[in-house]
Amino acid sequence: QVQLVESGGGLVPAGGSLRLSCAASGLIFSNYAMGWFRQAPGKEREFVGTISTYGRNTNYADSVKDRFSISRDNAKNTAYLQMSTVKSEDTAVYYCAARPSTRATTESQYRYWGQGTQVTVSS
Repeated sequence: QVQLVESGGGLVPAGGSLRLSCAASGLIFSNYAMGWFRQAPGKEREFVGTISTYGRNTNYADSVKDRFSISRDNAKNTAYLQMSTVKSEDTAVYYCAARPSTRATTESQYRYWGQGTQVTVSS
């Protein structure tokens, strides 16, 4: 049974930093590209970024480029989302997702999802 469990969310002041983690089990982690998505209140879930199976390649939504960074540790079966210089519009539930092999930017392309972790940016 595949499980993705996000952690690290919470309340962070505007301009601050936060690191989210996504712990995976039940799959061969290094065979899966990982993605991060978010859903703000009243909005559709949107793509944040994605990382390739061994972490060599990433890409990001324009809204977070140069502020957020995705990494992974295959030995720990964990992916990370480092959030820096956060803004109020980054307030959302953040989800990690996994798909076999290659990166993708749309929800429907991901096979497994976590339950999400809330990030709230205070102004």
